[in-house]
Amino acid sequence: MTWQPTASLEMLQLRTKLYQDIRKFFANRQVLEVETPILSTGSVPEPTIEPLHTNYSNKTQLFLQTSPELAMKRLLAAGSGAIFQITKVFRDNEVGRWHNPEFTMLEWYRPKFNKMDLIKEVDELLQTLLKSQSAECINYCELFEKYTGLNPLRASLQELQTYVQDVQNPQLLERDTCLQLILSQQIETKLGKKYPTIITDFPASQAALARKKTDNPQLAERFEVYVQGVELANGFYELTDPIEQRQRFEQDLVTRKKLNLPTHPLDEDFLAALEAGLPDCSGVAVGLDRLLMLITGAKHIHEVLAFPNF
Repeated sequence: MTWQPTASLEMLQLRTKLYQDIRKFFANRQVLEVETPILSTGSVPEPTIEPLHTNYSNKTQLFLQTSPELAMKRLLAAGSGAIFQITKVFRDNEVGRWHNPEFTMLEWYRPKFNKMDLIKEVDELLQTLLKSQSAECINYCELFEKYTGLNPLRASLQELQTYVQDVQNPQLLERDTCLQLILSQQIETKLGKKYPTIITDFPASQAALARKKTDNPQLAERFEVYVQGVELANGFYELTDPIEQRQRFEQDLVTRKKLNLPTHPLDEDFLAALEAGLPDCSGVAVGLDRLLMLITGAKHIHEVLAFPNF
């Protein structure tokens, strides 16, 4: 380990240019840049994401944000209009070629946008920053059948467990874990080779903050963007019903207990904002370290970070 930065001066300059280009993109669209707290007394209980936390005066537990989503939605409920943010986020147990526990996220929200409106804007941003061609869209179920021959909604749990690779005791895995492993192990690397690939309409059980599709409540208004086999963005047509949102959070807490994961307090300020009224909107998060890697051809996230954590 050395005191010197792992990113070159040229790379740091390219990061600055990336941020400038993003800010110009949103300024041209009259989207307000905002800043929200990194620390919170509550956390999203999603089973696949583990927060980092600290203690204030050895009394109050505070969570480092895994996403600025909840605070930004409080601004939306207060009447902010369209907003974006470039901020640090933190997740436990995420280290590797494309992962660092502390990373930079671009997140934005568009009132009156549905899922397809936001997908169009995400595509325009990537064409601007990556000089990519227009993206292709494919829905989640079609994608699974194309690459595995399995229908993710109808396949039995045993079929999914059999299809999972390189995992000890796959028979202990629950349905969504199997689907996520199949996607990451056998499908992701094939996506976004010529142009970005956008997967739409995920299973509702994998979209804790997205509304369900009205014509098929087994699916949710969620999308993900892949470029060169790398997951780059995750977006929702946002759930605005405070009762359903609390029920989903509580179910996630039950799931975390079943998986022997720690449970954390819910963000009651966010839930109160939903009670007051979140406008009809869509939102998306983009990993900027990964985006910079794709722009520059960097092989490891250390090449784009001044000082990685590990």
